[in-house]
Amino acid sequence: PMPLVSLLLIFAQASSGGAVLADEPPFYADKQNLLRYIDEQGREHPVETAAHWRIRRSHIVENFQRVMGEIPGDEKRAPLDVKVLAEVETPRYVQKKITYISEPGDPVPAYLLIPKGLKGRAPAMLCLHQSVESDKSEPVGLSGKPNLHYAKELTDRGYVTLTSDFPRYGDYSIDVYEMGYASVTQKGVWNHMRGIDLLQALPEVDPDRIGCIGHSLGGYNTIFVSAVDERIKVVVSSCGFCSFFKYRGGRIEPWGSPTHHMPRVSSVYDNDPARMPFDFTELLAAIAPRPVFVNAPVMDGAFPLAGVHDCLNAAAPVYKLLDAEQGLVAQHPNVGHSFPPEQRKAAYELVDKALNHRPTDDGQAAKRPEEAR
Repeated sequence: PMPLVSLLLIFAQASSGGAVLADEPPFYADKQNLLRYIDEQGREHPVETAAHWRIRRSHIVENFQRVMGEIPGDEKRAPLDVKVLAEVETPRYVQKKITYISEPGDPVPAYLLIPKGLKGRAPAMLCLHQSVESDKSEPVGLSGKPNLHYAKELTDRGYVTLTSDFPRYGDYSIDVYEMGYASVTQKGVWNHMRGIDLLQALPEVDPDRIGCIGHSLGGYNTIFVSAVDERIKVVVSSCGFCSFFKYRGGRIEPWGSPTHHMPRVSSVYDNDPARMPFDFTELLAAIAPRPVFVNAPVMDGAFPLAGVHDCLNAAAPVYKLLDAEQGLVAQHPNVGHSFPPEQRKAAYELVDKALNHRPTDDGQAAKRPEEAR
């Protein structure tokens, strides 16, 4: 049987792996000071222990679902039925173009890269692509910018990697709303969770050593899925987020995009950061105590550095509470919306440490001088 997400850990009041939310979670107006929680009587308490934090964390995940839509239940967990469409051997790994079943009747196109010469079960990384036409082919090194070939580079280091198409990209033309989803984000998160199911089921993969990495669209979807799926043990988000209040000066209409994001941002919450049930300040903290590497360039035009600092400053006390201060790492290269070699190298080294992996590559794959920034 497929491994199930430990939703008991995610939803404080859930009794199974289903997606039915309990009574509406409390609304937190202050999403910057996270060391407090509200009880069932509406009384506020300080977060002083890991158990207290689990309560606040459950509220964060539930409030996220109020905007995204509820995480599907096990009725959508059909057999993965992996089909190999094409296979290419390279000197260091085998590249498989595949589909896997996300839910009945829904094959997700993806690339699965498996290093050659594995000794025992390897760690694995779910690799999420940015919002470009090159789709899943960019992280695996078949198109796009060399700075974003992180699936290929991680496979060169000895990781099994899975890179799938996000809805409406590449070979994956679906209508998530006809399928009953409340948002593209909701469907994306479910597909990524099923990607974790797939990685855990592979005989080449250690099911307890799986991480997630992404840039831009992939950077914030990495945060989204990692906040709700605790099987992800280490997280790398490049150019992926900032607080809603600092995003375009609080003009968060793009987050309500029906083609990429969550329509309820606009239809229910009037594009108002003050009315939003969640913010990235909370989602970043919800990943604690798992290690996170954040690449947030100084000149990123999409996510202002001040808004990134809002998130880092909000999450830091939570990491400290959980004795994981060293697990929250951020670098700010003096570039635009990019993932430079030095930051990728630092990210990979953090992933190596978190997943107890000795890389088979010395890191030179992340140092090519010809890479455009």
